[in-house]
Amino acid sequence: EEASSTAEVIGYPVLVRPSYVLGGRAMEIVQNADELARYVEAAAEAGPNKPILIDQYLEGREVEVDAVCDGQQVLIPGIMEHIERAGVHSGDSMAVYPPINLTEAEIGTVVDYTVRIGLALGVQGLMNVQYVIIRSDAGPSVYVLEVNPRSSRTVPFISKVTGVPLVRLAVHAALGRSLRDQGYEGGLWPAQQLVAVKAPAFSMSKLIGVDTYLGPEMKSTGEAMGVDRTFPAALAKALLSAELALPPGGALLLSIADHEKQEATPIIRQLHDAGFRLYATEGTASMISALGLPVEQVTKRLSEGHPNVVDVIRDRTVDGVINIPEGRLTGTLRDGFHIRRAAAEGRIPCFTSLDTARAATEALVAGVQTYTVQPLRAYLQP
Repeated sequence: EEASSTAEVIGYPVLVRPSYVLGGRAMEIVQNADELARYVEAAAEAGPNKPILIDQYLEGREVEVDAVCDGQQVLIPGIMEHIERAGVHSGDSMAVYPPINLTEAEIGTVVDYTVRIGLALGVQGLMNVQYVIIRSDAGPSVYVLEVNPRSSRTVPFISKVTGVPLVRLAVHAALGRSLRDQGYEGGLWPAQQLVAVKAPAFSMSKLIGVDTYLGPEMKSTGEAMGVDRTFPAALAKALLSAELALPPGGALLLSIADHEKQEATPIIRQLHDAGFRLYATEGTASMISALGLPVEQVTKRLSEGHPNVVDVIRDRTVDGVINIPEGRLTGTLRDGFHIRRAAAEGRIPCFTSLDTARAATEALVAGVQTYTVQPLRAYLQP
């Protein structure tokens, strides 16, 4: 009852999680009272008498910053913009440097907040801040998601693509040496004349039984990085390195939640125009047919004969999967589990976020088939 009344006051959707876990474990995005009741019941069984945290869920553009502070100044090497909207764990999100969709005003606010937070907390060393930017008719609002006064997994990435030796600076700052004495000033470091994309790497084919659906709980085991002079080229390199690149002119299996179908329409049209053959489960196939596009319907009920969704993945009829489930707590997530597991075990790209699928489609449509390969220092030269 307390959870329900709290969620009603905050307003759905809400983000719920146990108060005693890290890495987004057991964290869920809850859309309504029924889903909340199911979550609370499951959480009570897993951890009796343990508190549950309920926060407002903000679906917006997520931004991440690594910085080093000496107690007097805060140096921000660069700002990373997540490709997936808030709700996917930052460790499982793709990120691009420098940000490609932020306004100067939004960048200025992020820098201002980061400097003020670092100085107010008295940080001497590394810190990581994650933001979400919500745009409305009244203008953009920048919210602080979390602040971590420690090193982050993105420190190697941002250090490499900016040339700023973050670890060295942070160690000396922690020992009492100022940034100025080390040859650096506070504020935002000038953006490099390059584009870098961080893509998560997964070990799903080796982790039997693990669902590849991406949400607030982190599942990636590594990262890949693509660097080039343009966003499409850097994105294509990152996707290729992370084994997420779509082959040109292949076939795709689509199964998309009802609430995402409208947003998926432009992506589906792009894929068709790029020469992809489309296979889809019942509801998605009906939507694609209504668009006037050719599609072959495939059943997702494995007991209803062949070929089904698993068959077309295992026999390599399709080269990739876009599976956007309704949500973990609706019961429909299980319907797509066999699709996602078959894709993981077959080592073919499987996208569970429309944002990731859109990025992969854009890289494909851009036609980046050849790459300029240079040492990193060549990209960092002025």
